Amino acid sequence: MHISLRHCGTEYDLLELAFGHGTPKKAFLTALVIGTILTTINHGDNILLHGEWPLFWKIILTYCTPYCVTTWGAITGKLSRRKNSTAKRPDEEVSAK
Repeated sequence: MHISLRHCGTEYDLLELAFGHGTPKKAFLTALVIGTILTTINHGDNILLHGEWPLFWKIILTYCTPYCVTTWGAITGKLSRRKNSTAKRPDEEVSAK
């Protein structure tokens, strides 16, 4: 399956950007840490004081959000690095003359 993304006139494989170069592992670890912190902040008092757990889907969303944010950050970072590596730098133009 090929899903492409066009950025600044260049086409990229979106799946490779999102799932390549260790991005899922980094996003998972970030989601694990940040999701746990957010669950504790948002629901810790109810869990500890009342023994009431929030709805399952709320906990899932609490972990999915940092996963998606980390993945999006990785995609935009990769696109920025590729754009910068292909763009001519002003010092290269001067030395070429």
